[in-house]
Amino acid sequence: MPVRHADAQWQGTLKEGSGYLKLESGVYAGPYTWAGRFADGRGTNPEELVGAAHAGCYSMFLSAILTRNNVPPTSINTRASVHLGDGPTITRIDLDVEAVVPGLDDTAFQEYAAEAKAKCPVSKALAAVAEIVLNARLVE
Repeated sequence: MPVRHADAQWQGTLKEGSGYLKLESGVYAGPYTWAGRFADGRGTNPEELVGAAHAGCYSMFLSAILTRNNVPPTSINTRASVHLGDGPTITRIDLDVEAVVPGLDDTAFQEYAAEAKAKCPVSKALAAVAEIVLNARLVE
């Protein structure tokens, strides 16, 4: 399996300093700051990137499960809301999922959605440190 890389550079103090994040793929490179993480400043932040990774991983894993069970999805949209608490610590991640899956009833969908939450690699990595709450619904 491949190893993926991302780089971070920081200069200065925590509150007054700034940094730059870069993904190996080149699809994202940009600034991050204390204000962007803990207030309403510009730039991305580590929690936003964790959320993107989790939403992407979950969506792909759910698609794989549905396809394997002969109910391939038309679309899956996942929003990961990463909660940063005291410490600071990531305390909770809400996965809000909407999927279009022709021919699938809600009971089966909820089972597949829960399986994806339990087995997606990012969920497994984060479950040890944060509560992961799933809200999944079928849409037409």
